[in-house]
Amino acid sequence: MQQFIPYLAFDGRCADAMRFYAKALGAKLDIMTNGQSPYADQTPKAHLDRVMHARLELKDGNSLYAGDCPPGMPYTGIHGMSVTLNFDTTADAQRVFNTLAEGGKVTMAWGETFWAKGFGMLIDKYGCPWIVNGEMVPVAMKQG
Repeated sequence: MQQFIPYLAFDGRCADAMRFYAKALGAKLDIMTNGQSPYADQTPKAHLDRVMHARLELKDGNSLYAGDCPPGMPYTGIHGMSVTLNFDTTADAQRVFNTLAEGGKVTMAWGETFWAKGFGMLIDKYGCPWIVNGEMVPVAMKQG
């Protein structure tokens, strides 16, 4: 079995961000801090409360992983990617879009496109870019 699972990095705000996402998406959340890990004795004291690994599990089985950057790894923010969510209904999509946008920045306002009846883009208050689609419309694409 093969899976694509995005893994987001944060700088001390992972637990807050993942709790926010779990609430917005109605997902199950598991978190392990550095202090709870088998490597706790090797972790600088200032990093014990930071998240070593978090797993957000959606009702359909899809997952989103995240953690706080380990000691010595510079945090430069989340760049060059977006987490994309596709919903069966525009109502569900717009509700989640609006929730994720709270305290963040909408980069493309909610509206209809040729590929979805509802679409919007945002960067949430934790710096994560999101693309949200509702009621996808079949679009012919070339293989290749």
